[in-house]
Amino acid sequence: MINKQRLWARLMELSGIGKQESGGVTRFSFTREEREAKALVSSYMTEAGMTVREDAVGNLIGKKEGRQKNAPAVLMGSHIDTVPNGGMFDGALGVIAGIEVVHAMSERDIQPDHPIEVIAFTDEEGSRFGFGMIGSRAIAGTLTDKDLEQRDENGITIAEAMEESGLDPKLVADAAKDPADVKAYVELHIEQGRVLENHGLAAGTVSGIAGPLWMKWTITGEAGHAGATPMNMRKDPLMAASEIMQFIEGEAKKYPNLVATIGRIAVKPGGVNVIPSEATFTLDLRDIDEEIRQQAEEKMVAHAQQVCRDRGVEIEFETLQRVTPVPCSAVIRQTIQAACLKLGLKSFELPSGAGHDGMQFKDFCPIGMVFVRSQNGISHNPEEWSTKEDCGKGTEVLYETVLSLVSEV
Repeated sequence: MINKQRLWARLMELSGIGKQESGGVTRFSFTREEREAKALVSSYMTEAGMTVREDAVGNLIGKKEGRQKNAPAVLMGSHIDTVPNGGMFDGALGVIAGIEVVHAMSERDIQPDHPIEVIAFTDEEGSRFGFGMIGSRAIAGTLTDKDLEQRDENGITIAEAMEESGLDPKLVADAAKDPADVKAYVELHIEQGRVLENHGLAAGTVSGIAGPLWMKWTITGEAGHAGATPMNMRKDPLMAASEIMQFIEGEAKKYPNLVATIGRIAVKPGGVNVIPSEATFTLDLRDIDEEIRQQAEEKMVAHAQQVCRDRGVEIEFETLQRVTPVPCSAVIRQTIQAACLKLGLKSFELPSGAGHDGMQFKDFCPIGMVFVRSQNGISHNPEEWSTKEDCGKGTEVLYETVLSLVSEV
């Protein structure tokens, strides 16, 4: 079927571009390292029998033509940019696996009914500009001129970085595809969690991609002397915050796919011997079901308001971002599950807590994802690892899935 050795060798070769002394990989968008990586990936696409082009926003696209004229294409892909000092599998596996699927088909003289495109999306991570999924947004037709005004830490905008890379930001709209020209999008990715590992499974079917709700909660109380203010006379916002955070954790555990994270806490004035006057914390709330996420949010907010009333402090809520969860296509999920069973793998579904390029296609085309087991659930880290065998099995699932999708007229 696929050539696991070739898949692995290409993954290892690509990981050498942007390699850090720590063993991690750093490849930001519109940089020398990214251009070098694109050149290498382009050579792989050519070897696999694809025609290769770069679109208006820098997406690298390899295409294998289909037998049916004007048939909608099946897309595969992921990204080759990384977080600072990241791992060698995040994103890269999906791109290399997509190329391997096409390469294996070419070696077997398989001519698909539908065309196939493998895409290395521009800047999924958002590490450089704090704004990610640039390439997939462009293909979905949702990238705006205002988005291109985002700046990196050196004050360079996305538009300026594009120009430095020989791209014209005025032509970004040209990267958008017509939904009528796309049949489906399927992506292979490492899980970045421990679910598959805990179940002893090499690969699994993604049920949906969780949408993050980010909020900032600010509680205002009354500063006072730590030694001179009796406990029953205090208006301590930090103690209110701690009670609220305990409730958030307990409430999140009631739902199978809901996760809640308090990632940042700040206290004013911050003196060792001063009762705080203000406590602020962030909440990252995620689920693949928007209704469940909203239900949990409402309960958490209501409880926080009650706690603050009881303690005589004030609370304000600020929504930083609210991203709609994206369910994966039932048809593609069934196709992936059938591929797993054909290969002797257990059919197993799990949600994605992390975001992926496919989220941008929620109103554009049916999407599906295959996850590969991550060792110890580690990702965005030099220790990120998935075995050669697991990467091979995941790519075999992707092969069978895509073969089925491109064989249906």
